[in-house]
Amino acid sequence: MVENKAELPEKYDLNAKWDACVDLGVRRFVYSSFAGGFAGLLFFRSPVTRWASVAFGAGVGIGSAYSECAHKFNTSTTKFTPNISDASHPKAEDE
Repeated sequence: MVENKAELPEKYDLNAKWDACVDLGVRRFVYSSFAGGFAGLLFFRSPVTRWASVAFGAGVGIGSAYSECAHKFNTSTTKFTPNISDASHPKAEDE
């Protein structure tokens, strides 16, 4: 039996967004961890600092994936740059 589902626009398909975010999170976590491990092997001698660089890389990967997923779900945090029109000079009063 085949179900005839009405396809939702990509904008409203939460399952596709969650799948994309999980995939993005796992990939960025793994790639950043490997990059941190490689940098740790190149630059550090102590095992503790090598593991710290792996943890730092993993944190960067998770943070960037979180930021990208927040944009996908339109729940991004506040903007850090002020809007030009909001920071305009006060108008001089005409006498």
